[in-house]
Amino acid sequence: MANLLTSVRLLLIAPFCWLLLNWRESGWWLIVIVIVAIASDYFDGIVARARNEASSRGMLFDHGTDFLFVTSGLLVAGWLGLSPLILPILIVIAFAQYVLDSYYWHRQKSLKMSFLGRWNGIFYFAPLLILSIAALSPNSGWSQALISALHWAGQALVISTLLSIIDRALAPLRTGS
Repeated sequence: MANLLTSVRLLLIAPFCWLLLNWRESGWWLIVIVIVAIASDYFDGIVARARNEASSRGMLFDHGTDFLFVTSGLLVAGWLGLSPLILPILIVIAFAQYVLDSYYWHRQKSLKMSFLGRWNGIFYFAPLLILSIAALSPNSGWSQALISALHWAGQALVISTLLSIIDRALAPLRTGS
């Protein structure tokens, strides 16, 4: 059941990106998809634990789907000039580092989250939500204010993602491993 919720998010990636390409005409559809994606991300872990179905594969599927959803959406937003194009590139680096570090460096059988990486993963949805709200009335003054907020949120995430990459790279030096 939890993997079904994650699969919903996975299936929403293509329509979400297509709608983002035409964000000024997408209206409520963008916000509906983002809310469904966020809700499925929130509830899939709860359902997995409640049904005693939590597993390292399920966690990888969940985090991998989050990664694909936000990176794809932020890549489109960056390509449109609405958010920093460097952000999805940094997310790819950070996610690859997260997976490689967890499975190969620490030799764990599941992902090893970092504090900053976890919060970045949550906040990567914020620019997509901001853009979706701006699409409700794309020619209004408040929509332009949201697009400005989207730019600043993207810049903040670039900085926090860089810090997360550096933190994870330096972690072995702190633990003496």
